Amino acid sequence: MQFIAGIDEAGRGPLAGPVAVGVVSIPADFNPTSLKLRGTRKNFFKGIKDSKKLTAEERELWFALATEARRKGELNFKVSLVSEKVIDRHGISYALRLGIKRCLAELGTTEDSQIFLDGALKAPEKFKHQLTVIRGDEKIPVISLASICAKVIRDRKMVRLSKKFPQFNFDIHKGYGTFMHRQALRKYGRTVIHRQSFLRNLTEV
Repeated sequence: MQFIAGIDEAGRGPLAGPVAVGVVSIPADFNPTSLKLRGTRKNFFKGIKDSKKLTAEERELWFALATEARRKGELNFKVSLVSEKVIDRHGISYALRLGIKRCLAELGTTEDSQIFLDGALKAPEKFKHQLTVIRGDEKIPVISLASICAKVIRDRKMVRLSKKFPQFNFDIHKGYGTFMHRQALRKYGRTVIHRQSFLRNLTEV
C-alpha cells in the first residue's frame, strides 16, 4: 500500500454553482509530527475539524498549510469542481462520482491505496481498499482536510461568480437556499449557474 487518501465533498445541496470534491493523498508512512511548516514543527493534524465547524478564516489557514505541505512534497491534494450543468444532466450522485474519479486519476492514486470517504461517497470499484465512514469528516483527519480543501475552493468560485451576478450575493450564501437567495430568485429569476433540477419544487421561481 503506497498511499492513504481521504475524500469529501462541499456543495451537495446548494441551488446554484458547482459541487466540489476534494481528495487528499498522503504516503502510507505519513508522520504528522515530522512536518515543519511555517518554521515550526508540530502535529500537522492537531485541531483539525470538519470544514463546517471551522470559520472561513480557519479554513483558509488550513488550506494554506496544506498548500505548503504539498509544495514540500509531504502530501498532495486535488479539488474537482463539477458544474451545475452536469448536475442537471446526470444528477448529483453522478457528479460526485465524476469528481472523485477525476481527483484520484490526477493524483495518480494506485489501486492498492487505502481510501477513506465521508458519508455515502464511493470510489470506483477498482479501489478495493475503500471504507465509507459516517461523519468521517469529524473522525478521520485526512477526510477533514479533504473537506476543507473542497470547501475553500468552492467558496472562492462562488465569490468570483458573485461579481458576475452581483444581485444574488453568492459571496454571502455561496448558492445555498437561504432566504436572501430565494428572495433574489423571486425578484430576478434564474441564472445560467442555477441548478435547474434543484429549483423544480420551489414555488414562485
